Amino acid sequence: MRHGKKFNHLGRKAAHRKAMLSNMATSLILHKRISTTLAKAKELKKYVEPLVTRAKEDTTHNRRVAFSYLKNKEAIISLFGEVIAKVGTRPGGYTRIIKTGFRLGDNAEMCIIELVDFNELMLKDAKPAKKTTRRSRRGSGASKPAETEATVETSAEEKPSKPQAPEASDDTNAESEEK
Repeated sequence: MRHGKKFNHLGRKAAHRKAMLSNMATSLILHKRISTTLAKAKELKKYVEPLVTRAKEDTTHNRRVAFSYLKNKEAIISLFGEVIAKVGTRPGGYTRIIKTGFRLGDNAEMCIIELVDFNELMLKDAKPAKKTTRRSRRGSGASKPAETEATVETSAEEKPSKPQAPEASDDTNAESEEK
């Protein structure tokens, strides 16, 4: 029976599984986005997110612990450098999994796993959110545009269309009239 065995073994022995997750985590940190199966991506998320949290505090001990997981100097430099510079302010949730469909050969569910703040397309879409208007049940919507037009007309009447000439020119006109 498998009671209490919580993580997915991915059909591999322990050494193979650890090596595979280490390689995938290194690729994710270096390339910011990788394509893999959904089961592997879910396990990789559990593997990478504690490393990113640990990298928020740049100490020798944390670097050594991260190196014991990743086994790649370039990945450690990238993790403690540019990755933390972007995601260091987040309280968690450093990765995103986007499902992409099924693989042709064996129909395995495929996905893309990426570091959240490195996807410029998602960041651009998030900023210009469409404004939504609230509608109430009390009255019809026709009275509100009429009120706004009336306020626009009154505000236009209050403001002068052109600024008046400077006072110096008024003085010269007044002096010419006196002569």
